[in-house]
Amino acid sequence: MEFILEDISEAEVARRRGVYTPLTDTVRDLVDAVIRTEVSEDALDDARRRIAEVVADLRSKQMDGPYGVRHTRQNTGMAWGNAVIGVRNALAPPLDVVHVDDGVRSDFTLGAAYEGPPGCVHGGVCAMLLDHLLGNAASTEGPCYTGTITIRYLRPTRLGALSARAWVTERTGRKLYAKGTISDAEGVTCEAEGVFIVPRSAVDTPAVRWSQG
Repeated sequence: MEFILEDISEAEVARRRGVYTPLTDTVRDLVDAVIRTEVSEDALDDARRRIAEVVADLRSKQMDGPYGVRHTRQNTGMAWGNAVIGVRNALAPPLDVVHVDDGVRSDFTLGAAYEGPPGCVHGGVCAMLLDHLLGNAASTEGPCYTGTITIRYLRPTRLGALSARAWVTERTGRKLYAKGTISDAEGVTCEAEGVFIVPRSAVDTPAVRWSQG
């Protein structure tokens, strides 16, 4: 599994983030608008035509394959295609993961694009977010990968403002054990526990800061 080195400064990372974030936010708004719009069919066809023109412009020069997982020489992570935190991925909520004394946490909002049961977050989305948070908590000392993860759904997770947290409970050799939760204003809605594996090749690798995508 290849991680790509981008030999650029922290200032250049910030500049690129400033360029792509507004575009991604606008596409994210577009997804929500398409789900909830009630305009006429003629207006829909006109919108489709205009969007197709923008897509053609963006496809006029593209990289081959996915964005990949990149990092700088300062070990700043640029997982900008990531489905949870990706700066260039409009499907990502996105989560801004903050490192705290007892692990990691994130406050975020999930709207219409993440619906499963009526008015509630799709269970698979909850699992994806918890997998990412637990993995982030486990990777503070270096990269690791999900071995197993178990999700318990305590009650439906309503769309809207949510928070999540995760923390490491134990480490045995190259295995790290982590737990995490997603909560709404009334408390925990689902919880997870998982086992994360540090690859042999990464035992002496410095940690990469992935919090900001």
